[in-house]
Amino acid sequence: MKEQEFLQEIKEIELLNEALALLEWDSQTGMPEASSEFRGETVGYLSGISFERSVGPKIQEALTYFETHQDELSELGLSVYKKTKENYELNHSIPAERMQAYNIALTNAHAAWLKARKAKDFAEMKNEIQTLIAFLKEFIPYWKKDETTNYDVLLNQYEPGLTVEKLDEIFAQVKTGIMEIRATIAEKGTVPRTDFLSRRVTKEQQRTFVMGVAQQLGYDFTRGRLDDTVHPFMLDLNRNDARITTRWDETNFSMATFGVIHEAGHGIYEQSIDPKYDHTPLSTGASMGIHESQSLFNEIIIGSNKQFWEKQFPFFKECTAGAFDDIDFETFYDSLKETKASLVRIEADSLTYPLHIIIRYEIEKMIFNENVSIDELSQIWNDKYEEYLGIRPENDLEGIVQDVHWSGGSFGYFPSYALGYMYAAQLRHAMGKEIDVDTILASDDYSPIKNWLTEHIHQYGASRKPNQLILDATGEALNPQYLIDYMKSIYYDVYKINE
Repeated sequence: MKEQEFLQEIKEIELLNEALALLEWDSQTGMPEASSEFRGETVGYLSGISFERSVGPKIQEALTYFETHQDELSELGLSVYKKTKENYELNHSIPAERMQAYNIALTNAHAAWLKARKAKDFAEMKNEIQTLIAFLKEFIPYWKKDETTNYDVLLNQYEPGLTVEKLDEIFAQVKTGIMEIRATIAEKGTVPRTDFLSRRVTKEQQRTFVMGVAQQLGYDFTRGRLDDTVHPFMLDLNRNDARITTRWDETNFSMATFGVIHEAGHGIYEQSIDPKYDHTPLSTGASMGIHESQSLFNEIIIGSNKQFWEKQFPFFKECTAGAFDDIDFETFYDSLKETKASLVRIEADSLTYPLHIIIRYEIEKMIFNENVSIDELSQIWNDKYEEYLGIRPENDLEGIVQDVHWSGGSFGYFPSYALGYMYAAQLRHAMGKEIDVDTILASDDYSPIKNWLTEHIHQYGASRKPNQLILDATGEALNPQYLIDYMKSIYYDVYKINE
């Protein structure tokens, strides 16, 4: 087999996946609710074809041939071969009809999740979630290699090499650091004024502001778009079509503002991958943790920067037509960094945010390593919020049905957010050794920041493993202390604490 023939087969599989991605985007942005059954059948059919080809005769032939003829592959061909082999070994044992049934179940689960949100009741989606959990437990033995626990297998799908043992240690350190900062703030801090944050800002005003900011940060709207959805996400069809979404609240402008900045970080990553990886499985992010590092770098590292907001404040006041003319900059900035216990993850402040992830991580561990009953999940969720944050959901919309991830089968994904946050803080530290980040964010040109990230992270797509990327970019392996130190510097400044 020639390399060209192998890459053509890979391209055709990727084209199928691109069509599936467009169907997914449509289902979450504009598809009529009543059509979910038809859409599920379409998605199941196309995903079945894609899956069968990814483990089919041509791929088998290519993997067998190039196992002993790697010298015939170019550098790109070899990278694609290794990634394809990895994916094949993961999935080839799963019966195609079971994978097709699973993809149909995913579409049904998303429709059930939308109903559960409206009813504020987990019972509306419980059966569908139970079905997805059963599928994943069925697939885990096929996926399992040398992982210690079942949940390790799922973690490995999103962050190669990640284990419960490692996460328990990392999260213990992060949780301790956060709790200490919160205790110091409670004892010594001056709470910022926030009453004006609920002033009405129309959807169009918010849209004008945040699209302008996203563009300044490097998101290219000629190769992307912003749409409305129930739960914000970025979806890439290719590097020239990386779409972002948000939801709006006219009495809480910060939700969509930070949400779009976050999703734009994902989009910038996808738009900046080296074109040589087009139509291959390398034309995406290295892992979900690395992907989240790019969105959280935008949202929390840049989004917490005082120089950034001082530069943007006049534009914000212009977009909001005088609604904040009586608010001085220092008061405005401090209000954005208020920390308080909250129930909804995507609305959480950047200090308490990791606690929301730790709660979900602990529940997912219970599902897959301890076989906890699905009937207990809502109660467990509420108890953990009371234990960790001192507040309790009054309904399931504030609790267990707020996130879209489980209805998408994405068990094992949530830790990526916390890892991404840690990666982002570590990248900020390394970046600061080479460029003056504060000065750049106070200027009219943010491109040196984007260019640094593209040089060290974006361009490589999925051709490098996350641990290698972070080691190469920062000179050391993941170190949670950078995140703790970063949060301390931001929040002690806002809460006027001198140490």
